[in-house]
Amino acid sequence: MLIVKIVIAGLLIFMVFSLFKAMMIMIKNEQSENMSKYIGRRVLASALIIGLILLAVATGIIEPNPSPYPTQATTSSSVN
Repeated sequence: MLIVKIVIAGLLIFMVFSLFKAMMIMIKNEQSENMSKYIGRRVLASALIIGLILLAVATGIIEPNPSPYPTQATTSSSVN
């Protein structure tokens, strides 16, 4: 379970790094470097993060937080 969280954190850091690298190219207005390479890496990292989270939830490796909204059974007992 910890390894999944470490991989997700690493991908998030890589995604933010790629975003800032593309921003620096855009600010400097350098035509020699291709900004879409870094944006594409960020999109790929985002897709991997979403896929990894969905796979981990589906297999039970990580457990999502319970719903903060009360269910029907708890609302009917608290009204009486």
